[in-house]
Amino acid sequence: MTSRVWIAAGLGLASAAMSFPAASKVDTAQAAKLKKELTPVGGERGANKDGSIPAWDGGLSKAPAGFKPGSRYTNPFPGDKPKFTISASNLDQYRDKLSAGQLTMFKNYGDTYKIPVYETRRTFANPQFIYDATFKNATSASLGGDGEALNGAVTGIPFPIPANGHEVIWNHKVRYRDLSVRRWNNQFAVTTSGAYNQVKIQEDVKFSYSADGIQPSDLNNIILYFLQITTEPARLAGTILLVHETMDQVKEARKAWQYNPGQRRLRRAPNVGYDNPGSASDGLRTNDQTDSFNGALDRYSWRLLGKREMLIPYNAYRVHSGALDYSELLGDQHLNQTHTRYELHRVWVVEAEVKPGTSHLYARRVFYVDEDSWQIHAVDIYDKRGSLWRIQDAHSLMAYDQPYMFQALEVIYDLQAGRYLVHAMSNQEPERAPAQFDSGYFEPANAKRLGRR
Repeated sequence: MTSRVWIAAGLGLASAAMSFPAASKVDTAQAAKLKKELTPVGGERGANKDGSIPAWDGGLSKAPAGFKPGSRYTNPFPGDKPKFTISASNLDQYRDKLSAGQLTMFKNYGDTYKIPVYETRRTFANPQFIYDATFKNATSASLGGDGEALNGAVTGIPFPIPANGHEVIWNHKVRYRDLSVRRWNNQFAVTTSGAYNQVKIQEDVKFSYSADGIQPSDLNNIILYFLQITTEPARLAGTILLVHETMDQVKEARKAWQYNPGQRRLRRAPNVGYDNPGSASDGLRTNDQTDSFNGALDRYSWRLLGKREMLIPYNAYRVHSGALDYSELLGDQHLNQTHTRYELHRVWVVEAEVKPGTSHLYARRVFYVDEDSWQIHAVDIYDKRGSLWRIQDAHSLMAYDQPYMFQALEVIYDLQAGRYLVHAMSNQEPERAPAQFDSGYFEPANAKRLGRR
């Protein structure tokens, strides 16, 4: 088995990539680190060498004064101001804390692109039952089927002390995001001139994997249920996508259905995955780019390159503010960076390259995964010529009353076409909220009924 990688803060990337091992459980001595050296889900508990990344103190799991459950998540740090702002003029001072994609944004849009850098606040937190399940998973979880089957894990993070790239991405895929939620997803494909059309989507999700006290056998091989209904514009209204995401994709691949209101028929949709175009994305997003990455891993070889310190979008309460109209966030060539917040955090770096004999629109991707939340916060995406093609950012924040981290928005920049896509925005919609769905809500028959209303 490949030895486990451990890189202390400030040492940069590992010199050797970690490949996929056959089994990945840790022993009890290693798992004990989750009680002392590491956070309960596997981040380094201590500060970095110069203190610019503080020690984790339990995160943000208490709502600020005045917050009412169900209302929009207000900024718990209203007095925070940028410590400094990175621009084309001072870029060289911060290159070692930026990704290839971020550096290219400065190259392409140096007159307007900025990165406001704030104090690092390690706000991530989860409920205690997630911590307890993660500790148990550490000594029982493993991967089968060349990384496509998750075994011996449920509820918590499966691999808090990861040994390879597969494990890091699985941690992202099954991280806690409540048990079931309803959110509004507004999507904007922005042209080179800054023009855009709005697509409004309601999304209901049940995270069956995350339930407290269950066993893997209780899941019936389904880790989450997803129902998406497009409500605007009129030409797309009534389009429905239903997905049952599987835990063992060797045993059973993702199951998906689409309802087309013009045909008034619900059809199986095996093309909902991989590099097929995402819903109403104008070709700027593949299906597996939703939530930064989702779905099967089998078209890529995955390598864990190590850990580094990097400036990533974080605590994006201002971006999520209901006081901002969508037009105030959407710039001509990129987001209005004035409203963004970047912080220095430690991230796991995972590289994915297309396997020989298979194919994907993206030949290589580099993922930057927050050590605290296992949220993918940034992705560099390369074409078949080896050129940087697209980059992806997730601007995330804590739902401090739950608690878990979620995206205020996701943005994908097409560096070659000069266009970009923003989705998962909800500034002018109701806040995402816990929801109760009956046992038949995510069945194909119900999707058909919803479509025919």
